[in-house]
Amino acid sequence: MPEFLETAAGIAREAGALIAGYHSRGIGFELKGDYDLVTEADRASERLIVERLRNYFPTHSVVAEEGGGQEGSSEYRWYVDPLDGTTNFAHGFPMFNVTLALERAGELIAGVIYHPIHEEMFTAEAGGGAYLNNRRIHVSKVSRINDALVATGFPSRKRHENVNVHFYYQLAMMSHGVRRAGAAALDLAYVACGRLDAFWEFGLNPWDMAAGVLLVREAGGTASGMHGEDFSLRGPHMLADNGLLHQPMLDLFTEIFAGEYRYPMPEIVKK
Repeated sequence: MPEFLETAAGIAREAGALIAGYHSRGIGFELKGDYDLVTEADRASERLIVERLRNYFPTHSVVAEEGGGQEGSSEYRWYVDPLDGTTNFAHGFPMFNVTLALERAGELIAGVIYHPIHEEMFTAEAGGGAYLNNRRIHVSKVSRINDALVATGFPSRKRHENVNVHFYYQLAMMSHGVRRAGAAALDLAYVACGRLDAFWEFGLNPWDMAAGVLLVREAGGTASGMHGEDFSLRGPHMLADNGLLHQPMLDLFTEIFAGEYRYPMPEIVKK
């Protein structure tokens, strides 16, 4: 596994330098469907990553966001997001990253998340701990939602149909605050290193979560579905936290799913 992790980190750093170059120059974007943005940086980063993975691990499967990967029968499968946080990137908001994760026979064994603007490399391997720039990291010790700083995200399309606004409001009222930075992999990395205490979201893709979930687990945290079911890369929703908050968060989610609110949603008062 050290070979896999070191290689993935090197590829992520190279791809990160590529997209940082695009960021410094400023580039436009296109719409992928009605709402999702895609830039030339996404495509260039994915081409670089997939080419490197094919050179180093020619028999491995690669699942990449922009469709440039290669499926196969190998027990090894890479999940690649060449530019997580594309909307941020396209608007010059410096919260984006490159993320790669490796699965062997269905088990996550290595993952990297690289934030090129801050030059922060998050790495983890199964059983080997989680690291930020080669220094060991751990989740926070916050045990009450009231004392927590948490994060979530919303889809780029059909936001008006997304139920997450109910969860967002309840957590915003109870906690120290809810952050919505627009890059799920970084949110998970921040849970792993204790900058955030919990993160939840609906409708993520495997490449959004794979590396981050491994980081959280190896840093001492917990991940599951929002009903407490076993975590799945293809599940409809996910919760990752420091472990101490897991049951309190699940208890709150159970209430919200049932339509029970500790804090009623405010009404608009027309003056």
